[in-house]
Amino acid sequence: MKEYVLNVKGMVCGGCENRVQNAVKTINGVKEVVASHVDSTVKIVAKDDSVIEQAKEKIQDLDFEVV
Repeated sequence: MKEYVLNVKGMVCGGCENRVQNAVKTINGVKEVVASHVDSTVKIVAKDDSVIEQAKEKIQDLDFEVV
């Protein structure tokens, strides 16, 4: 397992964190997701790099910006 950190703009509350976490958790191969609106980050523990592009798409579909 590897840990990845994405910088995400637009999360402003715990509800935003939950929406992001719930969306990313649905990706096959993701073990853990921790979103933080305070740090503007999403930490993902996953089996390999293949999930990162999927995670970016899911986050952007929620109208947040991955930078």
